[in-house]
Amino acid sequence: MDYRLLGRSGLKVPALSFGAATFGGTNEFFQRWGQTDVAEATRMVDLCLDAGVNFFDTADVYSQGASEEILGQALKGRRDKVLISTKSTFAMGEGVNDIGSSRHHIMRACEASLKRLGTDHIDLYFMHGFDALTPVEETLRALDDLVSSGKISYIGASNFSGWHLMKSLATSEKYGLARYVVYQGYYSLIGRDYEWELMPLGVDQGVGLMVWSPLGWGRLTGKIRRGQAPSSGRIASGGDERGPIVDDEHLYKVVDALDEVAQEVGKSVPQVALNWLLQRPTVANIVIGARNEEQLKQNLGAVGWSLTTGQVARLDAASQQMPAYPYWHQRTFDDRNPKPTTW
Repeated sequence: MDYRLLGRSGLKVPALSFGAATFGGTNEFFQRWGQTDVAEATRMVDLCLDAGVNFFDTADVYSQGASEEILGQALKGRRDKVLISTKSTFAMGEGVNDIGSSRHHIMRACEASLKRLGTDHIDLYFMHGFDALTPVEETLRALDDLVSSGKISYIGASNFSGWHLMKSLATSEKYGLARYVVYQGYYSLIGRDYEWELMPLGVDQGVGLMVWSPLGWGRLTGKIRRGQAPSSGRIASGGDERGPIVDDEHLYKVVDALDEVAQEVGKSVPQVALNWLLQRPTVANIVIGARNEEQLKQNLGAVGWSLTTGQVARLDAASQQMPAYPYWHQRTFDDRNPKPTTW
């Protein structure tokens, strides 16, 4: 397993982490992602640890806490061997303050996550989304207090806009508060928006990336090809609800290129798609999910080898799309405004 520094921190994490969003499935939305119980979760943790994957990611909102509870039970007796990340911000109750990134909610949400996970500390704690109703200083002071108390070790941001993240980093610097060391965001061969602003920001500010949904909400598993709809899995069950809209022809173009490269290297389509991500600037970790052991073993095969420069270039070309303004305009003066990657 390849281990990488998590942004501008001293913490090393494996290139792959395991996402526990499939644990539980206690409501209609998350049932479509998976319904892994404690026994199966324990087996998956065993497989991960055998492969050197000692990093597990979850969130309080996944199945309304059931994911954290199941992960905590699956890790029982080996907490000292693993890293855990979880998140808060989204609604966890009917109360008017059971949502957001206020000090009130963060403190209670963290304590609840600690209890469900069965641990006394969280290695990496994310704000799951930006809360524009709460002052950034209030959010960061609350997180700084949790770091000082030892209840969390590092903090991260997820699903922020570029200006949200930069404002937060500037506030941390101004007041000497704990700093977001990592961003968790969507990035895939059919979703490269991250490259337009967040990637250059990450390079400049030393913020690493943990990738979620690296297979494009299940569209890059190899089950979708021209004239072939998926007969099983997350998309077939409606699990891509709320995901980004992708033009069919663009998807097929990317999958065609993946098929071609996969045949050359003797790997599967998802393994190639994941390996492409591991070669991108700022990427510290990819969160892989799995509904069963077979999917997990398949995803673990994305490491230990590398695509050639030529193969990466072909995938880049197949997946390239015109960015939004002002990013397309900035291409006209790249010599003064260089990007960390060709896009």
